[in-house]
Amino acid sequence: MKVTKDSLIGEVLDYDVETAEFFFEIGMHCLGCPASRGESIEMACAVHDTDADALVEKINAYFESKENK
Repeated sequence: MKVTKDSLIGEVLDYDVETAEFFFEIGMHCLGCPASRGESIEMACAVHDTDADALVEKINAYFESKENK
């Protein structure tokens, strides 16, 4: 999976639930809420005043490291 700022949080979590730790790091603790699962990464980062590009990069690096194992 290749994540972008437009990726929905729910889709990322469905692909790999362990990505939840990256959302927790930005203060997003409401991952079970249907509204948050329908938000894009960009929208969530705007609400939590954090850098969407950095989060996308971190999640994609995580996926790449798992693929290379």
